[in-house]
Amino acid sequence: MDSVFTRIIRGELPAYFVWRDDQVVAFLSKSPYSTGHTLVVPRLEVDHWIDLEPALLRRIMTVSQEVGKAIQQAFNPAKVGMLIGGLEVRHVHVHLSPVNSVHDFDYDRQQLSPVPESLEQAARKIRAALVELGHASVVPGDD
Repeated sequence: MDSVFTRIIRGELPAYFVWRDDQVVAFLSKSPYSTGHTLVVPRLEVDHWIDLEPALLRRIMTVSQEVGKAIQQAFNPAKVGMLIGGLEVRHVHVHLSPVNSVHDFDYDRQQLSPVPESLEQAARKIRAALVELGHASVVPGDD
């Protein structure tokens, strides 16, 4: 059975994409820790990050770093935190989230029903920052 992320990547489920290339995509979390919380996901469905081919892991980390720079530019947090959890969806994904305290990655603080307009606005800000950083070729239009 395909993961929810595979279904999102195929366009079967909605998402606010900020990055699309032939190996990796990035889209906003539907249950964000904070505004701008983005998931970086390989197109290839792999359950555990330690099982990724080294080249794909490097690509995921490179994209995570570039998207992280865009999040930093768009929201100006103290840091952009990174987390590889993988228990909630069995498809490798990197969480990137603006953080200002150690509590900002607390699962209990997730917004379970964010306003779609706020996700849309956050995605636009990240896309604009990615374009400014020279990544226009992988930035999708508004979803």
